[in-house]
Amino acid sequence: MPAALPSLLAWLAVLLLGRARPADACSCSPIHPQQAFCNADVVIRAKAVSAKEVDSGNDIYGNPIKRIQYEIKQIKMFKGPDQDIEFIYTAPSTAVCGRLLDTGGKKEYLIAGKSEGNGKMHITLCDLVSTWDSLTPTQKKSLNQRYQMGCECKISRCLSIPCLVSSSDECLWTDWAMEKNNVDGRQAKHYACIKRSDGSCAWYRGMAPPKQEFLDIEDP
Repeated sequence: MPAALPSLLAWLAVLLLGRARPADACSCSPIHPQQAFCNADVVIRAKAVSAKEVDSGNDIYGNPIKRIQYEIKQIKMFKGPDQDIEFIYTAPSTAVCGRLLDTGGKKEYLIAGKSEGNGKMHITLCDLVSTWDSLTPTQKKSLNQRYQMGCECKISRCLSIPCLVSSSDECLWTDWAMEKNNVDGRQAKHYACIKRSDGSCAWYRGMAPPKQEFLDIEDP
């Protein structure tokens, strides 16, 4: 047997195992809804009216890449391009970070994701996708302006008490530590991290726009 053959066989075995390996389960880090808003290219309120599986090119082995294409009815755009979103794409299963939506046009969603241009966007299991009815009044109001006011701030997840702020432009998100790993706790539902006039950031609660006194440094 030539000396190089064992190495070649080993390389082929690794390659075949890599191709046969089932997809890893998708995992996402907890994120405050304001962070999801700021990270997204597009944030809309919409309904999904139909879904179908489509090909989106080929992988490195020449196999077709499947995605789900949702045709949607956009109700309102909170962030994104001038053009309405007509189609949303996602992976075909949650195992590969796909996000499944109910179709039929009855359920309204808040959907945040990445733009693909030409009236298209892409979402994953890690993006902010919530039914509109599940949002609090404060969250709905914050989509119009308040979340955007804090996009230059840093929201840091506190894993255990005590937590310390590392810089003046940081807001500590304590829901995870205070409410038993709850990512949908008090701060997520009722607070936004707002940038003040001096460049520092602080949590602001309530549906009304932040007062000038708050922006000019007043304890929240």
